[in-house]
Amino acid sequence: MRETHDDHKQDSIRGIYRKFANEEAHGRSPLYEHICLQIAEDSELIDFLLTLPPPKRQPNLLLAAVRYMAKEALGWPDFKRFVLSNVTDVRALMLLRATQTNEPGRCAALLPILATLPGPLALLEVGASAGLCLFPDYYRYDYDGYTVQGPFANAQSPTFRCSVRGSVPMPAEVPQIVWRAGLDLNPVSVAKPDEVEWLEALVWPEQTERLENLRAAIEVVRPRPPMIQQGDLRTDLRALAAQAPSDATLVIMHTAVLVYLSSQEERDNFSRSVGHMANHWISNEWAGVFPTLAPEGQTEDMSRFLMMLDGQPLAWSDPHGKSLAWGIDW
Repeated sequence: MRETHDDHKQDSIRGIYRKFANEEAHGRSPLYEHICLQIAEDSELIDFLLTLPPPKRQPNLLLAAVRYMAKEALGWPDFKRFVLSNVTDVRALMLLRATQTNEPGRCAALLPILATLPGPLALLEVGASAGLCLFPDYYRYDYDGYTVQGPFANAQSPTFRCSVRGSVPMPAEVPQIVWRAGLDLNPVSVAKPDEVEWLEALVWPEQTERLENLRAAIEVVRPRPPMIQQGDLRTDLRALAAQAPSDATLVIMHTAVLVYLSSQEERDNFSRSVGHMANHWISNEWAGVFPTLAPEGQTEDMSRFLMMLDGQPLAWSDPHGKSLAWGIDW
């Protein structure tokens, strides 16, 4: 039988959901691993996903949309029944929202690099969402028993736990941050309950500590909202970077952002230009985002991020900041 164009699109979606289950959800969310494996074999849900534009078919978006609407994490087959009973509303929400997972736990992976840079620092995050990662100086950290906390952390601040391997440069202290800003296509406001609820829906069901830390970080940021400018990294980053104080070390950073650019050419153009906008550039992305810079044979690994400073690979990090492997396992 001759394959059709729709067959290829269906196979592509099946592959995306299997890959998400096996590489991202595996070991982190048994529920989402099982659901995504079921979706990959379910023709009705594949047909539903085909009604959405390709960028809106991603697993995290569908999973969060159902959790947001259902107000709870559903198992299979309740998940399927909910989608098929609420097709119009689920589709509308997925078209409206984006996977703006604002994971402040990533600060634990970023801090060892930030602490090596000459201060004071000016932080500019690309794809900042609500800006929770712009406040590393308000959080506490535990690296396998080695603890450090920011100068503005207190008993209510979240504690981010990160296991470490290799010669991680353990931070003696959290650097001084004198300016912080973000750029995002659709900034999130922690002052709006529905947007906070969406951020919470993006946290995977089994990760209760991660949800508690997210809520604690939101309470940190709510009284001091950072400057998050609505804009596109391809056209608006340079002007925002120019606003940073000249007497501070400007650091442009991003995590799980560049994969959403439409082409490798755009990602490469960004990497060539960002060094001219800042003193330092921290990239924390899947290795396939920059295939020519990634360790050989590692570009397909979706279970961890490659951390780079100024284009030089330094470490592997867990997507949610739970681990950091410095210069090993390459």
